[in-house]
Amino acid sequence: MELKTKTKMFCGCLNDPDEKHPNINVCPICLAHPGTLPTINKKAVEAVLKLGLALNSQIPKESKFDRKNYFYPDLPKGYQISQYDQPLVLGGELNNIKLRRIHLEEDTASLIHGKKGESLVDFNRAGVPLMELVTEPDIKSGKEATDFAKELRLILRYLDISDADMEKGQMRIEANISVSKDNELGTKVEVKNLNSFRSVEESIDYEIKRQAEILESGEKIIHETRGFDENKRITVSQRLKEEAHDYRYFPEPDLPSMDSAEFDLKKLKSETPELPKAKRQRFKKEFFLKDNQAEILVNDKNFANYFEKAAAKLISSGGGENSVQTLYNCLTSDLKGLMREMNFTIEEIKIAPENSADLTTLIISGGISSSSAKYILREMAETGLNPRQIIEEKNLTQISDDDIIKQTIQVVIKDNPKAIEDYKKGKENALQFLIGQAMAKLKGRGNPEILRKILKETI
Repeated sequence: MELKTKTKMFCGCLNDPDEKHPNINVCPICLAHPGTLPTINKKAVEAVLKLGLALNSQIPKESKFDRKNYFYPDLPKGYQISQYDQPLVLGGELNNIKLRRIHLEEDTASLIHGKKGESLVDFNRAGVPLMELVTEPDIKSGKEATDFAKELRLILRYLDISDADMEKGQMRIEANISVSKDNELGTKVEVKNLNSFRSVEESIDYEIKRQAEILESGEKIIHETRGFDENKRITVSQRLKEEAHDYRYFPEPDLPSMDSAEFDLKKLKSETPELPKAKRQRFKKEFFLKDNQAEILVNDKNFANYFEKAAAKLISSGGGENSVQTLYNCLTSDLKGLMREMNFTIEEIKIAPENSADLTTLIISGGISSSSAKYILREMAETGLNPRQIIEEKNLTQISDDDIIKQTIQVVIKDNPKAIEDYKKGKENALQFLIGQAMAKLKGRGNPEILRKILKETI
């Protein structure tokens, strides 16, 4: 996972994943010029420690960086600074899956392959801080792996240490798969650079099936690295898998070892926000939400915070379960629709949470119709005004006065004799037509329930 630091892992160059111009955020250190020395990015280290603390991991007293030696065009130094036998974090658990370690390393550069067969190197990404998390072999299926990865991504976003956007390459998944035989794990195969949750699930399930068939035929699994063919939806062999000794790990001589006592772990722990699992449980209890409703909200931290502020205001004003459900529907349907249309995030929208709560109160009390509510919501988004100001300015109060409605119905009945006859013959659509005619005369402000009741009584 790429970490959300301002600068790279071992130098002061900008860590900007959105930079489009190649080789802009570079310096002699990340370009590996002779004689340059790296320095450790403290914020990157703290980000890894934060995740470890959130997952109830162990923080060893001492950790260090190592050189992982291999040669590839996108590796400027000819080695990668990583961690081997003394990582920053050990153990922990997520989704009932045990963790082995979490360590910190630097990213490589990126290769850009041209249409004429040429390959160019962009060093903007070289040296970007990467956090790598390794699980124990507890995952049994592609779905389990995908659920784990989704929850991890959510936690990273809640901790605000990574955006973990797979489309931008900020989160990459590499699955190690082996089929057990006689309760012993078999030869391991690694599937590299999975860039979507769908690919994670499908590649793992395909690989489990492929290995099982090989073993059943009496053949042996090859220890190799494979890729996932996005078009054929199968794994394909890339190269034989390296062992740890092939990388010739040795302690990084230009960087000191790190003592965890140098970091304020209590402060880092106190900065941990409410995590997704706890928020789901609390939302269901406090706001009367179903499992799927809580899941939809919690999957977007900022939207969940907005909903919570609005719901708390609604409940403090005397609203109950029905009011909260109306608020939920309004926010997840109408408000999200407006956000997509206007290309706004929940942080950018002009509607304050308390105004969303007030709009819900007006809907529940019958002060405005559902059609008026949609119009008012749009006006709120465009102007930032509260709903009562808009209702007063636009004269949108719902009409529930029996006398006004009766007068309107008399006019509608007089003007539409055929529809009256059709309704008397059992055509229910005719009643809906008459209600629509009445609503049009009332400029959409009529109370539809009262309209229906009086209209049926009158006919």
